[in-house]
Amino acid sequence: MKKALLWLLWIYQKFFTLLSFGSCRYYPTCSEYAKWQIEYNNIFEAFLYAILRILRCNQLFRGGIDYPKIRKNRIKKPKLLKRSFGKIDIVVWFVPTDRGRFFIVKSLGNAKK
Repeated sequence: MKKALLWLLWIYQKFFTLLSFGSCRYYPTCSEYAKWQIEYNNIFEAFLYAILRILRCNQLFRGGIDYPKIRKNRIKKPKLLKRSFGKIDIVVWFVPTDRGRFFIVKSLGNAKK
């Protein structure tokens, strides 16, 4: 289910956003926000937060930076070897907010596409 939704979002981002001329009032855009929610939350929470975000994306709200919040009990640390001197690519940062809740912030430098 997640793969199908992510595929639909990819189609929307590649083809249909060309028609809207970048009219989203938030960073990350509403479609990117929904994508991050689907990747890191369960489907029902992702739908709820994405719909609420889309409803806020209009002239009545100020807009701005609004990173998605996710609920995680524990974050896995990357497994590194003792003698590993290779480069570590950071894809996302989990910034703690409340108990068990984190903001997702994508890394700009080494993000995998």
